[in-house]
Amino acid sequence: MKLSLFLTRFEKLTQVLSSRDFLKALVRNRVLAGAEHRMVLHSDMATVIDIGANRGQFTLAVRRWAPKARIIAFEPLSCSANRFRKVFRRDSRVALHQVAIGPEKGQTIIHVSAADDSSSLLPISAIQERLFPRTGEIRTETIKIGRLADFVSRGDIKAPAMLKLDVQGFELSTLSGCEGLMDHFSLVYIECSFVELYIGQAMADEVILWLKERNFRLRGVYNVVCDKKGQAIQGDFLFKRSSCD
Repeated sequence: MKLSLFLTRFEKLTQVLSSRDFLKALVRNRVLAGAEHRMVLHSDMATVIDIGANRGQFTLAVRRWAPKARIIAFEPLSCSANRFRKVFRRDSRVALHQVAIGPEKGQTIIHVSAADDSSSLLPISAIQERLFPRTGEIRTETIKIGRLADFVSRGDIKAPAMLKLDVQGFELSTLSGCEGLMDHFSLVYIECSFVELYIGQAMADEVILWLKERNFRLRGVYNVVCDKKGQAIQGDFLFKRSSCD
C-alpha cells in the first residue's frame, strides 16, 4: 500500500510541476491537485457536480482537463470549505455550497479526521486507522445536509455532466440524495471501498447494484489502493449511463 500511495503522490507532484495553476494552489494554499483523476475527465464536459470537494483537489483537476465545465461543489467541513474558497475565489466557473448531500434536509454530525479528507458522516473504524495511520477522529462538527435538488436545479446541469462523489463511506445515502437528478448525468465517478473503513458503510458491490438499477454500468476502476497482502481496499469507480453509449 505504501508503494501505491507513493506512486500516486509522485504522479501528482509531476503534474503539479507542469502546471502554473497547480503549483500556485500548492504553494499558496497547500492544496495538491488530484491529477490522478485526469483519465476520466474530458474537454467537452459541460457540468461537474463535485460532492465531497474537500479543499478542491478534484475541482483543480477539472479546471485543467475539462476547462469548459461549470463546477458546482459541495463540502460540509468548515476548515476544508474555507480552503476551497481561497483556491477558487477568482474563478467564476466554480461555485461552492458548504453542505453535505444526503436523503433529507437538516443538520447532522460529521466525524472529523486528523486528515481532513478522511472525515465522514459515519464513525471512523479501527480498520481505517490501521490501514491509514493518523486518520482517526479528533472531534465532531455539526454541519448542514440536504438533497442535491435543494441546491441544484435541472437547468443547472448542462450535458454532458458528471456526478463525482468522494464521501468516505456515505455513498449510498449521498446517491439517495441525488435520486431526482440522476437522469441528468451521463457519468458517475465515485470512490468505493471493499472493506469497512467507516462503520456501517456500503461496500462497492452495493453501490454498483444501486447504480445498475438506475441504468448506470461500470466502465472502469482507477487508483486502486491495496494493503500489504495485495488485497484491494478501495478505488475510484467510473459509471456511464447506458443511454449515453
